[in-house]
Amino acid sequence: MTFYDDIYPFYPLQRTAFIFSGRLLTIILVFLVLAVSLLLILPGIRGKSRLFWMFRIIISLFIGAVIVALNFTSDWAEASVTTNATYKSFSNAVINADIGLHVGLYGINVTLKGNPVVQFNETINYNEVFSWHGTMKEEYEDALERGLPNPILYIAEKFTLTSPCGLIFQYRYSGRYASATLWTAFCCWMLANILFSMPVILYAGYMMIATAAFIFFSMASFSTIMNVPQCVFSIGTASFETEYSHSFWLALATGVLCTIIGILVVMFNCLVPEKIKEAFSVGVDSYDDDDVSYGEGYMNSVFIDGVTISPLTTKITADHI
Repeated sequence: MTFYDDIYPFYPLQRTAFIFSGRLLTIILVFLVLAVSLLLILPGIRGKSRLFWMFRIIISLFIGAVIVALNFTSDWAEASVTTNATYKSFSNAVINADIGLHVGLYGINVTLKGNPVVQFNETINYNEVFSWHGTMKEEYEDALERGLPNPILYIAEKFTLTSPCGLIFQYRYSGRYASATLWTAFCCWMLANILFSMPVILYAGYMMIATAAFIFFSMASFSTIMNVPQCVFSIGTASFETEYSHSFWLALATGVLCTIIGILVVMFNCLVPEKIKEAFSVGVDSYDDDDVSYGEGYMNSVFIDGVTISPLTTKITADHI
């Protein structure tokens, strides 16, 4: 191990900062491919139904993509602060940096970005992931071995089992139940789309309401972290606490959208059932064939006699003989 201006070169290679989640990118690409594939059928739909089908496809895939993506986002709750802090252990170097904590359903992201980024001949731009699936203690010990900056280690230590804050218990179980209810909402969304293609539009509306209900259940599960005493993070002279962030409010908006769609479908199905079935291009059960008038027609008796001989005609012929 060598020294360089009191900074320990623990990384053999320069690590790049987090840009975009690979899982989220995969989800976006999958749903974009589905959207393009389904939109290709629009030229074959005639009349005003084409515009309705376009909005139906876009809104439905948007809801499905959001439900899946919310399981893998890392911004259900966030906190950030700009302060002066000690850079690394056994060093007197003090840096000015933006420190962020991003909480997801499966773990946390801790970010550290220097102001400016290059300080002490080193690029200070970190984004470290700590997952609930593994043992948090092992991940923390691995971070110690890699010599991560002190602010990252301080925040990660708050989520270990030995921390008096007990954040690991609050966030891990809340995230686990929130994720489970979100996947249930995704199943309800798929079932609703299947029912929308069948002459049971009413039940499709019920499933959209169920989708919204499970999204709200996931929000309620995650919100339990706010019902316990919050642990204050103090770094340098600044302190901060986590608050609800983008993913939480996106889940709320998606739940409200599903509720509105479900209520409208149920209401229209009760008021104008034929119209809504026609809008969704599903069959309408009716017996209109009995009331159809075909008008007068000409019957060629010679042709009928040559093709078919009825029993009545046979009996009359026998009587004459």
